[in-house]
Amino acid sequence: MGPLSGVRVVELQGIGPGPYCGMMLADMGAEIIRVDRAGSVGNPAAKTDILARGRKSIGVDLKNEAGVETVLKLVESADVLIEGFRPGVTERLGLGPDACLARNPRLVYGRMTGWGQTGDMAHVAGHDINYISLSGALHAIGEEDGRPVPPLNLVGDFGGGGMLLAFGIAAALFETSKSGKGQVIDAAMTDGSALLMNAIFGIMNSGRWTYERGTNLLDGGAHFYGTYTTADNKHVSIGSIEPQFYALLLEKTGLDQDGDLPAQMSRDDWPLLRGKLEAIFATKTRDQWDEIMLGTDICYAPVLNFEEAVAHPHNAARQTFVEQDGVTQAAPAPRFSRTAPELPTTATAPGADTDAVLRDLGHTDADIAALREAGAVA
Repeated sequence: MGPLSGVRVVELQGIGPGPYCGMMLADMGAEIIRVDRAGSVGNPAAKTDILARGRKSIGVDLKNEAGVETVLKLVESADVLIEGFRPGVTERLGLGPDACLARNPRLVYGRMTGWGQTGDMAHVAGHDINYISLSGALHAIGEEDGRPVPPLNLVGDFGGGGMLLAFGIAAALFETSKSGKGQVIDAAMTDGSALLMNAIFGIMNSGRWTYERGTNLLDGGAHFYGTYTTADNKHVSIGSIEPQFYALLLEKTGLDQDGDLPAQMSRDDWPLLRGKLEAIFATKTRDQWDEIMLGTDICYAPVLNFEEAVAHPHNAARQTFVEQDGVTQAAPAPRFSRTAPELPTTATAPGADTDAVLRDLGHTDADIAALREAGAVA
């Protein structure tokens, strides 16, 4: 099931954004064959590794010539290959784009890196926090007069990395369906996180956004767009940007009774108005504010932790979260009216499907035994 049903993806084992891309493709119905390192075979299945859901796993020694040939045989029947090594690594292994496209000219070869395949930093180690620093994203996030605050690793690894590559693969598959030709995708987290910032960059270009964190419309500077602490030391979020929503915020908080208030967009008065709202929100618990504001057009929501989010009636009604083998996780998204995807299986143990995958390639039991004897597969 799912809109990518029938698409076969070979995924070279990696961490973070590569597996996230693989999860997204698996969620949409693609068949994912993960090439795990031979040395990891024997490790148990990690059912809490949500990013690894929906995979078949084959254990291969990529430093073994017969192991490399085994992966190339997989490539011959694949639509997509995903790899997340530093530039040049798959070429040295004999699994670079030229070698793979020579075996399968229709292959979409997806490359996931932090800095990209080219550029001064291409071969340097890094993590999400470094990539979003270089792209200008991290500088904009944080409190006024404070340090930049990493937004978990959502912006670089997952939004600007794995999701970007998944989008690129979907786009390339569409093009291949018309041209009959494959191509290489260079997905870099610096590029992707910069792309995610384009709306903010547009405001910066207009001169309506300052470089001082926590002083702007969407970074917590505006009193009508941010979070507030409640009487029980929990938090609520407010996003009353539009005038009609702001008027409702003033009404429900009682701030409209506070004499002649400054204009909503008077930036110099934002700190004063924020202080007033902080005092008001501190007078009631989060649940009491829910009773007053939730379901109105204030643009309000309680700030929930993981367990609270899972239990919230709205999320329950949409089945935003599902449980599989005792592990609670977000369900596949988005929703489709006709080709609805199903929840993929939990992560399998490394190498659990080696024999089945090889048989599907046409190998006999004797062939498989020979490959195992040679150390090519595990």
